[in-house]
Amino acid sequence: MIRTVRHGGDHGIAKGGSPKGLAAPKLTADEDPLDAYSRAITRAVEKVAPSVVKIDVTYRKRGDGNPPDGRGSGSGFTLTPDGFILTNSHVVHGADTLRVLTADGRNASARIIGDDPHTDLAVIRMEAADLSTAELGDSSRLKVGQLAIAIGSPLGFGATVTAGVVSALGRSFRSVSGRLIENVIQTDAALNPGNSGGPLVSGTGEVIGVNTAVILPGQGLCFAISSNTARYVASHLIRDGRVARSYIGVIGQNVPISRQLVRFYKLPVETGVRVATVEDASPADRAGLAPSDVIIAMAGRSITAVDDLHRVLTEELISRPTGMVILRGYERLEILIEPTAVRE
Repeated sequence: MIRTVRHGGDHGIAKGGSPKGLAAPKLTADEDPLDAYSRAITRAVEKVAPSVVKIDVTYRKRGDGNPPDGRGSGSGFTLTPDGFILTNSHVVHGADTLRVLTADGRNASARIIGDDPHTDLAVIRMEAADLSTAELGDSSRLKVGQLAIAIGSPLGFGATVTAGVVSALGRSFRSVSGRLIENVIQTDAALNPGNSGGPLVSGTGEVIGVNTAVILPGQGLCFAISSNTARYVASHLIRDGRVARSYIGVIGQNVPISRQLVRFYKLPVETGVRVATVEDASPADRAGLAPSDVIIAMAGRSITAVDDLHRVLTEELISRPTGMVILRGYERLEILIEPTAVRE
């Protein structure tokens, strides 16, 4: 009901708020915000759902986080018409056999092309042709509050759609390898076991993330690896079967730096990575790093924690002499170190 303020008369306003002699205007379907919301979801689902697959897995070994009966399932989505499929590493890691069920009813075996536990992403392939594909969007353009749609096979129920919003951006959490996965998308689109590896989709039908984790017993705390991370990792997995990273051969721990040293050397950091052990014949050993050294910079970037070292040790540094700044006792030293490729 519309409340009106009368000034000396009703000015032709009838009960119910419509001018006398005129019918109250009705919202059309195009003007109804709920219906527009529904149409945005259905259009996005119609665009992406044909590319979403259910993955059934049997595992080589029991334990290590695998189901006790040696079986599991998850979701994925096709990147290419000839059968390259993106999913989560934790869905297929350690798999003995993989079976893929497509949206159009094809059921075929698949094999792992590449697996990257550090980002919880993997690429598998089924031998097929003319598969529907999904388009990876640009996750750097996401806005908090925008529509987010999850498609997958939770608890074995295929082609299930849930919807919510992008709850937050720039989250991070640790992979099973201990590395930090960054630029993770938080959403309240409901996820359940089996959704893992399926797409998180924008209202325009672009994949903005790969659904990967739920925090229990919290409600509406669900996470997806960003599409930009997925694009980078998937391209390397398809091309090389792995994501190359560099390695220096140290085990370290985060430590504070004394305020006297910070002030004396005018350091831009107050914490660093203390070297606990140095592997024999490693790049660190050859460069002269020793236990108790504190790494505070590498490749021109400040190192405040082990996660910073992980960020720096990319493929670009493999076999490239790289500057490193360390504290050894009360001395500030600059050394050259030549990282090598991580040994799988």
